[in-house]
Formats: sequence, C-alpha cells, structure tokens
Amino acid sequence: MFDAPSAPAFEIEPLPQNDQRTTMSTPTTTSPSQLPDYIASAKPNPPSNRAPWFKNTAPTYAGIFLWFIFWDSIAGKALATGGLGATLLGILLGALICHFLFYLVPGLLGLKTGLPLYVVGTSTFGAIGGLLMPGLLMGVLQFGWLGVNTWGSATALTSGFGGGDLLFYALCVIWAVGAAFVGLKGIQYVAKVATFLPLIPLAVLLIGLVLFAGSSFSYTPPAEASAQSGGGLQAILLMVTGIVGFFATAGAAAVDFGLNSHDDKDVQKGGYVGIIAAILLTAGISAIALAGAWAAGVIEPDFVSNSGLKMTDALKQKLPGAYPLIMIGLTLAAFPGACFSSFIAANSFKTVMPKVNPFVSVGIGTIVSIILAVTKVAGELPSVFGIIGASFGPICGAMAADYLLAGNCWSGPRAGFNPAGWVAWALGFLVGILPNLHNWNASIPDVPAAPVAAFIVGFAVYFACAKVGLISPVISMPNRADVS
Repeated sequence: MFDAPSAPAFEIEPLPQNDQRTTMSTPTTTSPSQLPDYIASAKPNPPSNRAPWFKNTAPTYAGIFLWFIFWDSIAGKALATGGLGATLLGILLGALICHFLFYLVPGLLGLKTGLPLYVVGTSTFGAIGGLLMPGLLMGVLQFGWLGVNTWGSATALTSGFGGGDLLFYALCVIWAVGAAFVGLKGIQYVAKVATFLPLIPLAVLLIGLVLFAGSSFSYTPPAEASAQSGGGLQAILLMVTGIVGFFATAGAAAVDFGLNSHDDKDVQKGGYVGIIAAILLTAGISAIALAGAWAAGVIEPDFVSNSGLKMTDALKQKLPGAYPLIMIGLTLAAFPGACFSSFIAANSFKTVMPKVNPFVSVGIGTIVSIILAVTKVAGELPSVFGIIGASFGPICGAMAADYLLAGNCWSGPRAGFNPAGWVAWALGFLVGILPNLHNWNASIPDVPAAPVAAFIVGFAVYFACAKVGLISPVISMPNRADVS
C-alpha cells in the first residue's frame, strides 16, 4: 500500500551551510561541531521513498479517527447541551482547526526537510532541548494513549461478554502487555493487517446511521440542561475542545507524515481527506445516530453513570444479539493502535536514552498504562484529552511561529535549549491545563477550548520572544536538504 512512486515530483537540492532564509533577525550561525549525534546523523527522506497522499497520510489519519474510543462518546454532552445543529457545527469547526492550525505547518516542515519530528523540533526547542520536547514527551504520552486504548478495549470486551471486574482487570493486563510486546518485536506484521481493520468501525458507524438517523433531527435537548450550560455556544466549544485535544499529538506528528509526501498538494489533500473529512464522517455520524436514538427513546442519557451517552449503547439495545460481535470487532480494530503507541514510545526512548534497553523503558511505561487502565483514570477522556491538548497545543503553536518567522521554511537546529520555545511551551501549557485544574478546584479559572487557547499562547509568546532576541543561534547542518 505504501509503494514508492516511479518518479520523484521534485528534486531536493542541498542548501548552502549558512543559508539564512528568514524574515527575522536571526542570531549568528554556530559551528556544526555543536550538533548532537542524533541530528548530525539524520538524513532527509529521498523523493524515491515518498508516495502520494492517498497511500500514506490520508488513510493513516483516517484510521486514527475511526478508533471507536474517539467517536463513540465524543458528542454526548454537546448534544444534551445545545442540540444536533450546534454539535455538528462544533465538529466542523474542530476539524478545520485540526487541519489548518495543528497539522498543516508540521506537515509542510516534514515535506520541506525530509526529517522526522525529533530533528525538526530542534529549531523550536534547541538541539539539546529537542530531545525532551517534543522527543521524550511524545514517547511518554504514548503510554497515556496505550492506557486509554487498554481501558476502552477491556471495557468494550467486558461489556460484550457480560463479565465483571476480574475479567476487566485480566483483559487490561493481557491487552497492554500484548500490545507492548508486538510493538517491540512484530510491528511489521500488524501494519500488514491494519490496512483493512478500519473497515470494521466504518461498518459499525454506517449501521448506526441506518438505524437511527431517521429520527435524529427531531431531537431537542432538555430545556433545563440547555439553559443551565450555555446552549449552542457551549456545545460548539465542547466539540472543539474534545476533537482538538484528541488530535494534538497527531498534529505534531504530521512532520513524520509530511516527510513521506511528494509536494505541498499532497500535504494539503492528505489533511482534507484524512482529517477534515474523517472527523466529519466519524464524529458526525456518531452524533446523528446518538441524537436519533435519544429522540426515538431507544436509550436515555444518564450523566451520573455516563450510560446512554455512546452510540454503542444504542446498538446494544437495538441489536442485543449482534452486540458482542460488534464490540469484539471494534476492539480488534483498536489493537494496531495500541501496538503503534508502544512502537513510537520505544523509538522515542531509543533516541533519547540509547543506552537503556527498550524492553526496560517500554516495560515500565506499560506498567503505568495498566495502572491507568485498571484504576479507570484513562477512562476520564475529557481530562485525558485536556492534558494532551495542553501539552501539544503550545508545541504546535510555537512550531508554527518559528516556521513563519523563518520565511515559511525550517530555520534549522538551534543551539542548546532555545528559550523562546521553552517559555512559549510553559505559558501555553499553563493556559491549556486550567480546565483540568478547575475540575479539581473550582476557584481556579476555566478556559474554553483550552487546546486552541494553548496553541494561540504558544504561537504569540514564541513570536514575541523571537522578536526581542530571546532565541538561540542556528547551528549549521551539513547534511541539510530543503525543498523551497
């Protein structure tokens, strides 16, 4: 599926070592001898290894949004707050923000440099700082995703089979350990079957649409809930927050997708289909089906127990005989994602801590994932998405500012710890995490659409720091090759 094209769409020409294509006052370029080994040894992905958008970027991103943990419960609270129209508008707005703010610049950086995220990120956080941000952070957060995947899959299987807590705990351990082992030793086999598994959640979504869409537009939210919680505007903000928070890490990872793209049109089209269209399809169908199930009285929402807030809750009532098979299918389709999280974490740790056996680092992370799953902390999806959005919102914002300041190109690795990037991240994270802190202590102020606010703060602070000179000098990179 990922065959290389027969001829490159462009030729990569090496830049002069002291290339300074930038619109800001860039500090003097320092010697390449200051480059850490992991940057000095990095080689751009050649055109012969690249493929069109429909063979890499679009299907991979679409697979992320077909994960049932994303779409199954994403719309419940928004529907109850502002109704179906506002919820669908929030889904559209969230999809556009994911593409244009979080994905596009990282994707273009990957395209133009041919280099992976942990190298490209050094222009924002420095040659030394880049090991930690986004390098190590990306790896650490993968175990958070493994915990979410483990919790969701174990919950779905336990529900499908009608088991209790003991079955849930056992499934958590088996799922996390199995995914970690496969991610370390057999990821190539998972990749081969993962191409077809997304057809399962797609089929489930279409079944839900056929069963419940007919009554969806007759749904109206409870007047009391709508009046107390802000109505349509609040519903829009809830959808934007959930969608963008879920997507934030994948936005930064667009660098690694972009380095496999032919040109900027491939980057754009991959996002249009794999992000915007996929979000509208998955979250949109789930919202329509859930609204229809509520309107038809198939299920009733219960915000105390969180029951009746998922599309699969409606399928359980409508198709009780097929429900176990549906949940088995959805969890089977989720397993490659768990394996890939372990694989990405292992690669991150091998880059940051090359002397540590990956079985040790991944093993420790897997134990953490199991704890998050069995304690059901990983099931608090709004809080989890909030942490993800707070962490990677300012990263994407700072990277976008650095890209624009450098004249829509990659400025190159910067020496040490780049102050502009770290200050931008710290302040952006502080803003982004406020809703989580507010839930813990009501006296702490809340922030609507916090992942987007974190992006804006990260962008603005980096831009300001760069303009006042609070930025590290660029280190010359001999093997660098940029596409204009």
